Amino acid sequence: MSNYYYLLTLFGCALVTWIPRVLPFVLTKAITLPPVLEKFLSYLPMTILTALLMQSLLNFQTWHFPTLRIPELLACIPALIVGIRTKDLMKIVLTGVLGIALLRLL
Repeated sequence: MSNYYYLLTLFGCALVTWIPRVLPFVLTKAITLPPVLEKFLSYLPMTILTALLMQSLLNFQTWHFPTLRIPELLACIPALIVGIRTKDLMKIVLTGVLGIALLRLL
């Protein structure tokens, strides 16, 4: 296959990835959303992060109840404390990553 095919495939993948991420921002700049919809959309980042956190804290198996991953849960405690005190996402992530790294090292 030619290099043009790979380049065209790469460009197509980039475009397909870029459109759903940028298009909502472009559209919401052009129109004014009702306050109720704005309030609803303001909860989306928190719910997405909560879903990602739950997925990493729970171990799912077919036909079984979810079980807790203890090291991940223990690493969340200092990250939660840092989050409550600083409200800085970068510090929360760094605390969580360092916490799980130290727990896995032990």
